[in-house]
Amino acid sequence: MPIQPDAFAQPLPADRCPCLSGATFAECCARFLTGATDAPTAEQLMRSRYSAFVVGDTGYLLATWHPSTRPAALELDPAMRWYRLDIVRRDRGGPLDRDGIVEFRAYYRHDGERGEQHEVSSFVRERGRWRYVAAVA
Repeated sequence: MPIQPDAFAQPLPADRCPCLSGATFAECCARFLTGATDAPTAEQLMRSRYSAFVVGDTGYLLATWHPSTRPAALELDPAMRWYRLDIVRRDRGGPLDRDGIVEFRAYYRHDGERGEQHEVSSFVRERGRWRYVAAVA
C-alpha cells in the first residue's frame, strides 16, 4: 500500500527546523532537501538527513548515501515519529576536510513507545559533496 503524502510531518518554511538547530526549516535543512545547495559540513549533512527521516524524503536519503554502502531502496515507516536530535560530538567534517565523524542521539515514538537511536556515523567528502558512509559504532 503506498504511503500517503501527508503520512509524514511536513514543516512549513517558517517552522522550527526538525533538526533543532535553532533556525527555521527554510534557513536550515529545507535548502539541502530541495537540492538548492549541498551541506557544507558533515554535521549539516547529518542534520539534513535526520530532517529527511522526519519528512519521509527517501530520495534525499539515498542521494546523500555513499554509493559503496547505499541500499538499492529504502522504505520508511510513517508510524515512526522522530522528535529530537542531539549532536553528541563531531570529529573533522569541516568544509576543507575529506572525512568526518558525527555522533548523535535521535529520539522517536513508535506504537506508543519511546525510543532512541545512538549512532557514530562516518562521512566522506568527494568532489565537494558530503556523503553518509555508515554507522561505525
